[in-house]
Amino acid sequence: MRYICPGLMLLLFLTGPASLSQINSTVQSGVEISKLTYPLNFDGIPDEKGWNSAFPLKMTMHSPSYGKEPSEETDVRFAYDEKYLYMGARICYKDISMIRSASYKRDYTGLGGDLFGFILDTYNDNENGVVFYTTPDGLRFDASIQRDAVLTRPDQKPMNLSWNAFWDVRTATDEKGWTAEIRVPLSSLRFQQTNGIVRMGLIVRRWIPAKNEIDTYPVIPPDWGEYSTIKPSKAQDIILRNVKPAKPLNVAPYGMTGYEKNNDLNEEGTAYWNWDKKPVEAGLDVKYGLSSNLILDLTVNTDFAQVEADDEKINLTRMALYFPEKRLFFLERASIFDFNSSGNNNLFYSRRIGLSDDEENPDPIRIYGGAKLTGRINKLELGVLDMQTAPLLKKTSSGVTRELVPSENFGVIRIRRQVLNENSYLGAIYTSRLGTDGSYNLSYGMDGIFRVFGSDYLTLLWSQTFRDSVRNSTPFEPARFMLLWERRSRKGLGYDFAYSQSGIHYNPGIGFETIEDVITMRGSLRYGWLPGVKSPVFSHGPEFRFRYNRYIIDGSLMTWNPQVGWSFQTKSQWMGYFSLIYNYENLKDPLEIIPEEVYVEPGRYRFVNFRSEVSTPQSKALFTLFSTETGQYFGGSRVSFRLEPTWNMSRHLEIGGTYNFDHINLPAGNILMTNHIIGIKALYMLNTKFSISTFIQHNTADHSILTNFRIRYNPSEGNDLYFMFNEGRNTSLTREEPNLPLYNSRSVMVKYTYTFNFSI
Repeated sequence: MRYICPGLMLLLFLTGPASLSQINSTVQSGVEISKLTYPLNFDGIPDEKGWNSAFPLKMTMHSPSYGKEPSEETDVRFAYDEKYLYMGARICYKDISMIRSASYKRDYTGLGGDLFGFILDTYNDNENGVVFYTTPDGLRFDASIQRDAVLTRPDQKPMNLSWNAFWDVRTATDEKGWTAEIRVPLSSLRFQQTNGIVRMGLIVRRWIPAKNEIDTYPVIPPDWGEYSTIKPSKAQDIILRNVKPAKPLNVAPYGMTGYEKNNDLNEEGTAYWNWDKKPVEAGLDVKYGLSSNLILDLTVNTDFAQVEADDEKINLTRMALYFPEKRLFFLERASIFDFNSSGNNNLFYSRRIGLSDDEENPDPIRIYGGAKLTGRINKLELGVLDMQTAPLLKKTSSGVTRELVPSENFGVIRIRRQVLNENSYLGAIYTSRLGTDGSYNLSYGMDGIFRVFGSDYLTLLWSQTFRDSVRNSTPFEPARFMLLWERRSRKGLGYDFAYSQSGIHYNPGIGFETIEDVITMRGSLRYGWLPGVKSPVFSHGPEFRFRYNRYIIDGSLMTWNPQVGWSFQTKSQWMGYFSLIYNYENLKDPLEIIPEEVYVEPGRYRFVNFRSEVSTPQSKALFTLFSTETGQYFGGSRVSFRLEPTWNMSRHLEIGGTYNFDHINLPAGNILMTNHIIGIKALYMLNTKFSISTFIQHNTADHSILTNFRIRYNPSEGNDLYFMFNEGRNTSLTREEPNLPLYNSRSVMVKYTYTFNFSI
């Protein structure tokens, strides 16, 4: 095995040409935030004397009429002291009957209620941000933003809602509207101080659902689409002086117990046998601030039993299914570990840790423990992760315990630094996956994102992987390369063109690949119009896209997918797109949809289909998302659609669900399939602290019903009591021999976590 020493690669990066380490020395103007000289009474009403020294920030309408004066007055001010950053706001209404409160749900994403708060780019890196929003009920909404809210896929979201932080909010209402005070401990923020000065980026955002209006500070043009107002690169620089926060030390032990019962097929394959266990578990998470810009996370016997279930999916393409990370330990500052090579392809995919490699039904694997270090050292952004998992063991009906997956160590080192200008970066990564059975998978790579001019960016990425039992005959076999040129603006002319290739032995052991052994060329050309004040349409425009794939083994054509479409957003918050797609597919292997039942034979296929997605206004109590893909399909026909309705019946009760319908007719093989995936979600919220939720999914493809029921009591951040019931039930017991059991698994668990918050 031949590869470049990772330590040498990192040394070359850190000591590279001085021209790459020089950051534009032009000092941007910043708004200096006042330091408090009088104490505040944190009661949700910013009327204390201390607020007088803080000046109000001027809001401007972003939509529906960009650049106009807001229809309602907002007085928002910021201040800080030795421990906290404060926001105080009076959110006025000429008619207070317009105030809307939609939900008590933490991190509520609907737009049916008033929302007010701010985004902080704490490192002022123009890429990452943390969000703190609230409502008239004092709801807490926090999230993290990555990649400057630039999406690599249309089905992605720019916010990670699983990110949580320690912070407080108080609100009140009166005859003029409502007021809010937000208090964020400086120890909860990661930032860098230079010569006594802390520079961050700030965006203030107000949502008025009664008028479908967004107001912002600073002024942010709608040139980047619906996520323009959350882009850290458009934030206003703010300055804090002589900040001396305490180093955070949070110690969070947990205890868990319950009952679990499972049914497995015996070794002879003649009958099912059941086994149960009564686990009693304990673990510990520790968060320690080594400095204001460097944080260490430690975990022992990590457990994620409280994480909600994944959505059921059926795969009708040759691309691997992708499921997002939901586990909190892996989410804080997750962007530093990102090494994305278009779409969901990534050299690091944290779901490889603690879950088996079965993409559709992964088995949980115990995590003995690990550590994560994230933050900055001068101009260098740093992420280090090391985790040790237990072996995955399975007990047979004869009492023998077999090892399915060995105990493994997962390691990641990731560095990035700003170069040339404030929107350009150069980075490197190294990952390792080492099994106690001697297996290994190593990878390393380098990437660069460079703002060339205006909204035009150039991205370069290269990586290599090496694993046991595989001999590489050329440097290209274990490598991936990507080049991307894009104009990110959604106003006027926009485009992107990319070339990438993945070698036949490229296999990232802690990564994700949607498809392997392929050369890809893709691109798009679009034009966006902003019609102006009088039009009911906020933005719209045409788009042409194409994807051209070749098998890297012999260079033959794999796929050719040109498409034309139109996207739109109205001022009343209707959104959607329509596209017509031509498909050329060259299948060298069968495309299996349902094992041994539904598949597409190898061959060359040409077909046309239609794809669309429409979202009704989320400012309404009842809103829905409808998407469809219909037309020809591999010599036959396809009708697929997805419906996601949500009904906020009151602040206490939310009912929603998903319905996926797929009908496939493949006359060449006389194959017919109709599948339904029905998901029902219900959430009852007594208040912002106590909730009951359930998620029930029925998949007719595998004749199963999955139930996830959860009760949560969260009196304060880091103090959680969970009761959880999970079950996987079969609905057709006689479809196989031997007959299936009524349920595959069933568990009842109780978990309690308490966080001790110390300051050093």
